Amino acid sequence: MKTLVLFYSTYGHVYKLAEAVAEGARQVAGNEVAIKRVPETLPAALLDKIGATQAQKAFEHIPVATPEELEQYDAIIIGTPTRYGNVCGQIQSFLDATGGLWAQGKLIGKVGGAFVSTATQHGGQETTIRALHTELLHHGMVIVGLPYAWQGQMGHEEVTGGTPYGASTVAGGQGERQPSANELEGARHQGQHTAQIASKLAQ
Repeated sequence: MKTLVLFYSTYGHVYKLAEAVAEGARQVAGNEVAIKRVPETLPAALLDKIGATQAQKAFEHIPVATPEELEQYDAIIIGTPTRYGNVCGQIQSFLDATGGLWAQGKLIGKVGGAFVSTATQHGGQETTIRALHTELLHHGMVIVGLPYAWQGQMGHEEVTGGTPYGASTVAGGQGERQPSANELEGARHQGQHTAQIASKLAQ
């Protein structure tokens, strides 16, 4: 079985969640896990201006995925920062290029999920994940979220992400907050749970 953790990250928050998702997915026996990123669409000058160039060096070693390779995987879990309550342009551009896969039904029956980073607690975590779910459903994929069996999303003792739709983190208005231990645990749980469902479907 093969799982792809696919992400876009501006400042590294989504990348850290992606690592945790992959760590969880690797807990399922026989699962080959890959982490890949989507191509950047912003010009280098703008990335420099917003301070992203330096941050992205932390994951520049991660290979860039192509739309055509998605059919090789049994499970695909996608991570994105939110943009006004929706999927970021880089992820959307990548998915817009999967029309050929859609036309041939290449992703039908595969397992899909999503995770997200927002600047604020109410910055569109659930709307962004559900927007991604819609696109995966159009491909005929089986959607898996982050069930309440993971009790970390039930607490209110600290600021934390984590939704039944998928793992999440709150980055802060200036990106100053990194994913917490609780948020990373939620991402690991989602990765493991998703891979377990995919393994069962593959039997």
